[in-house]
Amino acid sequence: MIASYPQARLRRTRTTAWSRALHREVLITPADLIWPLFVTEGTGVEQPIASLPGVSRWSVDGMVARAREAVDLGIPCLALFPNTQAERRSDDGREALNPDNLMCRAIRAIRDACGDAIGILTDVALDPYTTHGQDGLVNHAGYVENDATVEVLVGQSLNQAAAGADIIAPSDMMDGRIGAIRDALEGAGHANVQIMSYAAKYASAFYGPFRDAVGSSGLLKGDKKTYQMDPGNAEEALREVELDLAEGADSVMVKPGLPYLDIAVRVKEAFGVPVFAYQVSGEYAMIEAAVAAGAGERDALVLETLLAFKRAGCSGVLTYYAAHAARLLNR
Repeated sequence: MIASYPQARLRRTRTTAWSRALHREVLITPADLIWPLFVTEGTGVEQPIASLPGVSRWSVDGMVARAREAVDLGIPCLALFPNTQAERRSDDGREALNPDNLMCRAIRAIRDACGDAIGILTDVALDPYTTHGQDGLVNHAGYVENDATVEVLVGQSLNQAAAGADIIAPSDMMDGRIGAIRDALEGAGHANVQIMSYAAKYASAFYGPFRDAVGSSGLLKGDKKTYQMDPGNAEEALREVELDLAEGADSVMVKPGLPYLDIAVRVKEAFGVPVFAYQVSGEYAMIEAAVAAGAGERDALVLETLLAFKRAGCSGVLTYYAAHAARLLNR
């Protein structure tokens, strides 16, 4: 039985900073962060992304510098996304299978520079490699073929694992791809390579700046609603997660983040597995727009939103604010 006022004054423990710290239920640390980074061709290249103020594409040497920065900040993992040159894109996304593609070169360079001091998470989907901007192979009717796409995703996963990826993160939302990738990794001797499944990825309006960053926004024909989830569905998300776990996913992701915190909570409560959330490009851009308009203070907004993910039960967060947040937290 909880005492009533005035015996119970909940403000007592909020009176001083030390007491608030002592009674804080959830903490965010640099070890909770995964830093998404965009890699581009060239040497000594930094390309600011207009729709993501403060975020850039980096050439491979710049990615190595960011990796070393992450190690120094205590960030445990990077998430890599390639900006593939137009001449290397094709309808079938075959550049994804090239062992010397941009992604694989970045993986090897980071591994050579940092060893096992940092984890490397790699995106598995075909949209950075296709001329049509879809995550899979498109038939003559414009439909993204599921099983044919999964075959290519398996090859893409093996390609990245051979280059040194630690976590394969399929973001495509094809049915059955987790089981196929898990079997292939086991068969190729990559038993310790993890799979973080984008298990509940919604057909969201919050992805626009990301598509600018990987160069697919102007290419996308149609939408992705036949494979990404309907924003109105929650029970379906639990089915997606259950299937991916049964097929061998080590952890699962909810994407986007803040608009779908309820999904993160339900997944954690239902399955008790490591759940990650992606604070996606549109969420980042909205915070930056609020800061530019004088409607909020960046540091406070960043830390409060990241704390919300942890409070919802997430093991970690993919966020473009990872380095900035780590500096704040390390103070």
